[in-house]
Amino acid sequence: MFIALTRGVPPSIDRCELTHVSREPIDFARAIEQHGAYERALVRLGCRVEHLPELPDLPDSVFVEDAAVVFDEVAVIARPGAESRRAEVPSVVDALSAYRDVRFIDGPATLDGGDVLVDRRRVYIGASARTNADAARQLAALLSRFGYTVIAIPVRGCLHLKSAVTLAAPETLVLNPDLVEPAAFDGVQLIHVDPSEPMAANVLQVGDMTLCATAYPRTRARLEAHGIRVEALDATEVAKAEGALTCCSIILRA
Repeated sequence: MFIALTRGVPPSIDRCELTHVSREPIDFARAIEQHGAYERALVRLGCRVEHLPELPDLPDSVFVEDAAVVFDEVAVIARPGAESRRAEVPSVVDALSAYRDVRFIDGPATLDGGDVLVDRRRVYIGASARTNADAARQLAALLSRFGYTVIAIPVRGCLHLKSAVTLAAPETLVLNPDLVEPAAFDGVQLIHVDPSEPMAANVLQVGDMTLCATAYPRTRARLEAHGIRVEALDATEVAKAEGALTCCSIILRA
């Protein structure tokens, strides 16, 4: 049984933080529709969706992943690299405290949850504009007692590590080799995105299914060719806000 924490799309999303994409109009009604379809997919895949309090004046608040990283043993509360996003964190702390012991990344370190990729006992942390070396050191110290190894991975040309690489199946990663160095991921199977779909590396694996964006059919075909069960969802509006599928939930084992 999984729990998925989500938060509704705020009406202020058109004022979201942007780093690597140009601002374009976001269809708010369509964003709500797509987010609803996303939540329904999570339910089909065995998640109990729990809604965090709405934060209509915080433009990036739908992207709950950045507020925390949850392990079976502990929840690590992030300190987002964009100061405008730090007001999103307290409601996530309240929700996670019901399920996990919580630990905090302390300032001046900055950490976005979208920069953390967990594969078994290995934790990859992106060295990005939003996450710094101090956060990587703190995360390693917090997790060492539980037997995790933390590995820092430089990220180039994208917002987060999970913009460049995500878990597509057990011991299988999908990545864009132009955004992150494939040699950093030793001992796992790698599937490269189709070169015509540079932002296709963000997928969300839940149970035995992997969610991917409908915008990237060629990369989806590559996943299916490796025997991965895939369901495609329309995520065009959150993509305009520099978001993706993993960004919109925090998933933990009940």
